[in-house]
Amino acid sequence: METALITGASSGIGLELARLFAADKSNLVLVARRGDRLMALADELQQQHGITAQVLAKDLTNPDAPREIFEELAHKNVVIDVLVNNAGFGSLGSIAALDLKRQLDMIQVNITALVYLTRLFLPGLIERNRGGILNVGSTAAFQPGPYLTVYYASKAFVLHFTEGLAEELNGRNIRVSCLCPGPTTTEFAAAANMESAPLFRFGAMSAEAVARIGYRGFRKGKIVVVPGFKNKLGTFSVRLSPRFLVRKITKRLQGGR
Repeated sequence: METALITGASSGIGLELARLFAADKSNLVLVARRGDRLMALADELQQQHGITAQVLAKDLTNPDAPREIFEELAHKNVVIDVLVNNAGFGSLGSIAALDLKRQLDMIQVNITALVYLTRLFLPGLIERNRGGILNVGSTAAFQPGPYLTVYYASKAFVLHFTEGLAEELNGRNIRVSCLCPGPTTTEFAAAANMESAPLFRFGAMSAEAVARIGYRGFRKGKIVVVPGFKNKLGTFSVRLSPRFLVRKITKRLQGGR
């Protein structure tokens, strides 16, 4: 049976992806800070689908967390076939005003931990020549985002990292995908202080719908998956619009002037 490791599995897209993998009879390793939520989810999925679900309560703002995850699983002889780098967060505000540690933690979770985990588990995938990596990016990856500058830049990294890795592994039996959702009904908006921002008032997809589309795209071997017609249209229009206009429109959507 396949085993999938999912970060940020306690809520939102990560939780819904866990349900989809479990429904396909994949065993799970669930990673997030909130161990109580993970335990409840693990119990639910084991009872419903007859799979095994292990819980690792880890905070990915800790630079040592990826190594700890890898070493604990190696000690238990748990082989990871699919790595889902879903954990991430954003914070609304200007670079000068936002707490510096908050911004550096964002880079640690959104970029550094993702690369670290990928580098640790990738050699095993290559050796076995099977499995895959699903990175959760964002439509934010396609343009700069004033007042969410670090977040948008981090997701641009995730997209480009995924595409580069996919090409490096071309010809192997390893799937590499980047799921790029737009506004989604999760805890992200509240955590980022964006609940009243126009970007979310215009409508958001459900986490379940986003996860389902991303999961199907990953299984089909699609490298970039943008769920929803409105999100596809938005990412396409960015390519055709002048950069100065893209910056100003995105700024307004964040609630800036």
